[in-house]
Amino acid sequence: MMFRSTLFLVVSLLWVGVASAQNLQADQQNYCTYLVEQAKAQSDLLRTPNVLAGLTQPNTGLPTQVVAGAQLSLSNLRKAGITLDAASKNCELYKASTTVQMTEQYALQAIEKDALTHRLALIAKASESLNGMIAETTKMVAAQNMTRPMLMGLLSNRMKLESDKADTESRIAALYVPPLSDQPLKLQVAAKQASDLDEQKALALLTKQNNWDVALTVGTHQQINPVANGFQPYGEVNLTYNLASKAIDRHLDKSVEAYGEWKKVQEGDAARGMEVLRGEIDQSLAAQRGRLERLAQEAGEIEENRRLVSDPQTSAALDFRNELTSTELLLEIERGDASYRIDRVQEYVSRNF
Repeated sequence: MMFRSTLFLVVSLLWVGVASAQNLQADQQNYCTYLVEQAKAQSDLLRTPNVLAGLTQPNTGLPTQVVAGAQLSLSNLRKAGITLDAASKNCELYKASTTVQMTEQYALQAIEKDALTHRLALIAKASESLNGMIAETTKMVAAQNMTRPMLMGLLSNRMKLESDKADTESRIAALYVPPLSDQPLKLQVAAKQASDLDEQKALALLTKQNNWDVALTVGTHQQINPVANGFQPYGEVNLTYNLASKAIDRHLDKSVEAYGEWKKVQEGDAARGMEVLRGEIDQSLAAQRGRLERLAQEAGEIEENRRLVSDPQTSAALDFRNELTSTELLLEIERGDASYRIDRVQEYVSRNF
């Protein structure tokens, strides 16, 4: 029965994990699709020539003319490609950000759920040993070699194990942990910081295109009062350049560097989040080590008492030994749990930091 309930719990958690992974992928994909479609619309706008039409009165005293044509901006053509690149960089940044944020948010819960699952295995092993002791003691009670109150102590410990098992399963069910990236956290943070800079560089490059422009205009013009000569072709080339371009570019480059430095210390961002997580893990590790030391002392006391009844000659001595053995089973669950948590946390630290 214990195996069935545990198996059902594991299958349920796997199903939730698959659904969560699909949700994250759908979230990232939908956001990137939104960015790309917005960038494509802007890119089409920038690439397409503008149609011009209107009336003009030359300042040389010539008659009024009607003008029609198209104008193409070389700067806009350049912006069109950069806009698509900026959208791609933004998409990569969003993916890196959501992945590392999820890792930092659920890292401790993932360790806790793993430790609780291991605790279930410890409880199952202890229950098997305790059931064997109960079966043996039951036979001795039936043979009147032991009294029934001696059996009740073992049954009481079995109830504690069942309660511990139910509590552990409830704690596992209450912990939501989506599938996390297999990539070490330090690499995720580095990738996120690199994406931050890449996006800012693309945006800065897009802004730099405003410093200059070459506009090509072609079309026809027609004198309308009086009408004469029919439609005549014309063309223009207009060059604009901002004299502060070098200073502007320098400030934009410095802004990218400043942005990167800010992201390293920003409260709530990936790099700072990794530092916070490391502090929480160190505190948890210290607590588990202290717990293990106290449990080792208790185990030593039990072992000292067991030596006193290593060869019980009376039913009272046998009852005391059984009580020590069953208590030791409960204690081993706690020791195994603490040891596993320490090993699990140490392995996580060495891999992710």
